Amino acid sequence: MVDAAAVVVPGRGPARAADLAEPADEDKPGLDQAALGAVRLATLDTPPWVRALGWVGVIALIYLLITAVSVIGRGFSGLSGDAAQSLFAFAANPWVGLFVGVLSTVLIQSSTTTTAITVTAVGAGALPLASAVPILFGANVGTTLTSTLIALGYIGNRREYRRALEASSIHDFYNWLALLVFFPIELAFQPLQRLSGALADVLYGTSLMPDPAGFNLVRTITRPVVNVITGATANLDALLGPLVAIVIGASMIFAAVKLLGKLLKRLMVGRARDLLTRAAGRNSTVGVVTGTGVTFVTQSSTVTTSILIPFAAGGFLTSKQLYPITVGANIGTTFTTVLAAFAVIGQDARIGLQAAFVHLLFNLLSLLVIYVIPLLRPVPLRCAEALARVASARTWVIGVYVAACYVVIPALVILLVGVL
Repeated sequence: MVDAAAVVVPGRGPARAADLAEPADEDKPGLDQAALGAVRLATLDTPPWVRALGWVGVIALIYLLITAVSVIGRGFSGLSGDAAQSLFAFAANPWVGLFVGVLSTVLIQSSTTTTAITVTAVGAGALPLASAVPILFGANVGTTLTSTLIALGYIGNRREYRRALEASSIHDFYNWLALLVFFPIELAFQPLQRLSGALADVLYGTSLMPDPAGFNLVRTITRPVVNVITGATANLDALLGPLVAIVIGASMIFAAVKLLGKLLKRLMVGRARDLLTRAAGRNSTVGVVTGTGVTFVTQSSTVTTSILIPFAAGGFLTSKQLYPITVGANIGTTFTTVLAAFAVIGQDARIGLQAAFVHLLFNLLSLLVIYVIPLLRPVPLRCAEALARVASARTWVIGVYVAACYVVIPALVILLVGVL
């Protein structure tokens, strides 16, 4: 049974399970209260010193993240112009860049890692901004797969599975629609590159983004570790040394992002769950702002969306209520990329910041165009409903959908363009 204190009905406050439950049958939906209760107890029983130690770990991981960005920047700077160009030759074709962004994010299950490495490559002068933009777009799509995979955990109960899949796949269709709207426009007119350039011009050289020729706090605090790592690779071949530094830096980013997400989830998931469930019952603005804030704090849009999937599966939250939170999560996940851009130093650091702003503006404009305009707002919901309805009746459909959209089509485009 669901404890009365454990369920919050948005807009109505606490309610007893008996007041909410549907007629009893073998498919009766319900929250995974054992799991959620364990999270709540773990949060309440954690000694203060353990939580304090956890926050020290968060600070250490943020330091690791910005240090990793500097290591990658040093690696790219050590490559000759021809070597750097050959490393990113694939990105000359925007369609290949787009699907490399999708596929790489699917493989490592972290859009933050993909976007942080991309922004660092731009800031180091190894990757042109125009080639980076499609990769950033692709990463935005690739990150949506995780929530859909989480919904598969409910496949044993058709009713719960349908609701969970509908709630999770809103993220998929919202980001695919954003891609369909903005990618052709960006290829033709570059509005995001122009807007991000203007924004970077305003901030670059200020206290927020100091000129690398002057004092740079990030460079000062990360230099000792960066020097140790790059010094260890300096004795290698002129090409191999920088490449090893890039691989080490990328691995550090991946590890920092993953560990940061897990640690922040442990520290914040109870509070985040309460915030999100309360926000779901209010207006869209509250939902978007809460989704943005929780994602910013937990450093993971997947954490934000996956927290609410059990509530959707149990029938206590609707997909319509979760929609604005998903939109906010999209925006919140861009701030880590901006943080990475602040850690980039060198003559092209401003362009690296511009690349990060492209990612931010893409998600902000997606909110304004897709979520605010009444004509487009229902599209992701309707698509999610249709997929959930069909996939709950025919379980093989979700396998075809995931394989086609996230693996087969991206891989085929990359291979075909490479051959042709």
